[in-house]
Amino acid sequence: MKSIKVLAIIEAAAVTGPAKNLLQFAGAGRANSDGPAVNVSIGVFQRPDAPDVFIQAAGALSIPVYPIAERRRFDRGVIDGLAALGRSLQPDVVESHAVKSHFLVRQSGLNRLAPWVAFHHGYTWPELRVRLYNQLDRWSLRAALRVVTVSRPFRQELIRHGVPAERIEIVHNAIEPNYGRTKSPEAAELRARLGIDPARKLILIVGRLSREKGHLSLLDAFRRLTAPHAGEAAVNAHLLIVGEGPERDRIETAIRHLGLNGSATLTGQVPTAEPYHEIADLAVPSSLSEGSPNALLEAMAAGVPVVATAVGGVPEIVADGESALLVPPSDPNALCRAMRELLLNDAMARGLADRARELLSTRHTLEARTRRLVQIYTSLLASQEQYTS
Repeated sequence: MKSIKVLAIIEAAAVTGPAKNLLQFAGAGRANSDGPAVNVSIGVFQRPDAPDVFIQAAGALSIPVYPIAERRRFDRGVIDGLAALGRSLQPDVVESHAVKSHFLVRQSGLNRLAPWVAFHHGYTWPELRVRLYNQLDRWSLRAALRVVTVSRPFRQELIRHGVPAERIEIVHNAIEPNYGRTKSPEAAELRARLGIDPARKLILIVGRLSREKGHLSLLDAFRRLTAPHAGEAAVNAHLLIVGEGPERDRIETAIRHLGLNGSATLTGQVPTAEPYHEIADLAVPSSLSEGSPNALLEAMAAGVPVVATAVGGVPEIVADGESALLVPPSDPNALCRAMRELLLNDAMARGLADRARELLSTRHTLEARTRRLVQIYTSLLASQEQYTS
C-alpha cells in the first residue's frame, strides 16, 4: 500500500490535548518514511459563531479540514453530514476522538464504510450532556475494530465496559522535539505583564478547567504552602493557572474564599504554554483522573521539575523520586509537602527535571508514536483484506 487515507472526526474549537495530538500525527504521518505515508483529512463539528482556532491551525499545516455544520446541541443533521463526508472522501480508515465523535461515527454508519479506530482519551466530568455521552461510549466503542487508549488503567476500564481486550492498543502521547528548547521572546516580559513579583517562586498548572484536573485540591494545597501551617514557614510563591473550561467560576470562587487574590492568577486559553513553562519553577498536574497528559510531557521537555498526582498513565511516564514527585490524588497535605520539598531543594528539583527530560528522547518521541499508529493501521487493513478475500 503506497499510502493510507484517514478520515479523522473530532470536536475541537481550540488546540487542546487530543486536537494537538491529531495535528501532530497528521503532519508526521504525511512525511512518514518508516512505512506507508498517512494522509489525514479532518471532519470537525462547527457551531455558528464558534471559535475556529483549530480549523486555522490545521489550515496552517495544510491539513484538509471539513467543517460539519452543527446548528444546536443534538442536531441530527450532523449524522447525515458525517455520512456524506465519508461517501465523498472514501477513506481507508475512519478514526474518531472522544465520546461524542465515537457515538456519531457509529450512528452515521461511518464504521461500516471503512475500518474504524476509536481514540479513547479518558472522560471529563462536566455537565449532564457530556456525562450522557460518557455512558453511551460503552455502546459506541464495542463496534470499533481498534480502540487506542493512553494508559493501562484506561485499558482496564474499557475492558470492564465490554470492549474486547484484543482490540485495545495502548499508545502514549508524544511531545514535539523542540518544545522548551528555545527561548520565547514573550517569556522575558511575561512575569511583569502578569504582575508576578520576581522574588516569588512560580508554580504552574496547565490544562482544561474541568473537575477531573483537580484545581480545587491544588488551591487548597497552595494555601497551606503560602501560609504558616503545622509549624512550617510560608513559602513565597505564586500559582499560575493556564487554560479555560467549565470550572472557571468555581476556581475563581475558591481563590476568593481561600484568600488567594493576588497570589493565584488565571490566564485563560493561550496559544501555547511554552513561555509559561519557561518562567515556571515547578509544574503541578494535580489531576484526579488522567491518561497520558500533554501538560506533563511539556513540563518534562521544558526542564521544569514536576509534582504530580499518581493517577492514570502518569506513573507509566515518570517514577516517584526518580523523575518527579508523585502524590495521591485529592490529598492537599501531601501535595503541599511535595511542592515545599522541591521549591526549597534546588539540587533535588534539578536532578528530577534532568532525568525526566532524558526519558522523553526514548519513550515519547513523535516518530515513535507515528510508527506505532501506522503499524496499527496497516495491521488492521491487512486483516480486513484477508477477511474479505
